Amino acid sequence: MDSLLKHMVDMTGHRDHTMLDISVISAVQELAHATQTRVLSLAQVRGQLFVRPRAIITDGLPAKMVDNPDPSSPGEPISNFPALAACIARHEASADVANAQGEHTLWLPIWLGDKADTCLEIVNPTPYTSDTIHVIGGIVSVYRNFQNLLDYSERDSLTGLLNRKTFDDQLSKMLAASPEPDALTLPGEPERRHHQDQEKQWLAVVDVDHFKHVNDRFGHLYGDEVLILIANLMTSSFRAQDRVFRFGGEEFVVLLRSTTLDNVKKIIDRFRVNVESHEFPQVGRVTVSVGFVSISAVEAPVIILGKADQALYYAKSHGRNLACHYDELVEGGLLQTIESNDTAEFF
Repeated sequence: MDSLLKHMVDMTGHRDHTMLDISVISAVQELAHATQTRVLSLAQVRGQLFVRPRAIITDGLPAKMVDNPDPSSPGEPISNFPALAACIARHEASADVANAQGEHTLWLPIWLGDKADTCLEIVNPTPYTSDTIHVIGGIVSVYRNFQNLLDYSERDSLTGLLNRKTFDDQLSKMLAASPEPDALTLPGEPERRHHQDQEKQWLAVVDVDHFKHVNDRFGHLYGDEVLILIANLMTSSFRAQDRVFRFGGEEFVVLLRSTTLDNVKKIIDRFRVNVESHEFPQVGRVTVSVGFVSISAVEAPVIILGKADQALYYAKSHGRNLACHYDELVEGGLLQTIESNDTAEFF
C-alpha cells in the first residue's frame, strides 16, 4: 500500500507529459512485477493506425523515453499487433494475449471519449491475477485523469496540439538542457572546430500559405478543418521526442530535439511534402512555409524566435512551399542582420 501511495503522489506531482509517462510505467512495472512496460503512441497516418513506443522500462533498468531510430517511419502498423488492433476496433478496455512460451502481454488503451492515442503495454512471464489487474486499472485511471488535466491546460482546443502558453516552458527547458558553447581557444591549445553534423536543438516556425484565401473562399469551418488536418500531419511527420505547438491562427511552432542539420532538413521537408501531397476535402491542395534555426543557450528566446520568423518571411516572399534555414540564408548573403543589443535584432 505504501508503494502504491508513493507512486500515486509521484504521478500527480508532475506537470509534464514526459515525466507522467515515466511515472506510470515505473509504477506499473513495480506493482505488476512485469518484465517490461511501455507507453505506446497510436497515430493515424493516411487512414492507417500506427504504433510507436514513447517510453519504456525493463526489469532492472531505469525508465527512459524512446528515440525513434527512423524519423521517416510513423512506427509499426497496428496489424502487427492483432489482439491490440481488435481491442481498439471494439473500443475495449484491455487485451491479454500469451505467446508460445506462456509470456503474457496486456494492452490497456487510454480512452479519452471514443479516441485512444496512448496505450500501455505490460509484459509478464505469468498470467495476471485479478488483484494485479485491479491495481493496474486504478493506476491507469489516475494516469488518464491526469493526462486530461494536463491536456486541458496545455493544449489548443481546436487542433489538440500544445498551446502557446506551454511553449514558453518547453523552450526554457530546452535552453537549460542545451550544451554550453565552446570556450575561447587559449594560446597553445589546438583550435576547436565546429562540426556541422553535431547534434543540436532546433526551433521551426510553420505558416499555412494563403490561409486567408482558404477562409475567404470556403469559409471558416473548412479553414478550421485545414488546421486540424495539418496538425495531424505534423503529429505523424515529426518524431515522438519533438514538440509541436499551435502558436495562433495559421502559425505553428516545432521544437526538434537532439538532431543534426541534415536530419532536421529531412524531417521538416518530409512534413512539407506530406502537406503538399495531401488532398484536403473541398479545399484541394494546401502548402506550408517553414523557417528554422538552431537553438543557442546564450540567446534570448525572442532572438531565437525572431530568427526563425525571418527565415519564414524569406520563404513566404520567395515562392512559398519552402523550408529555409536562417544561418544558411545569412551565410549566403540572402539575409542581413544588424545586432543592436542583447535583446533585439533588426533586419
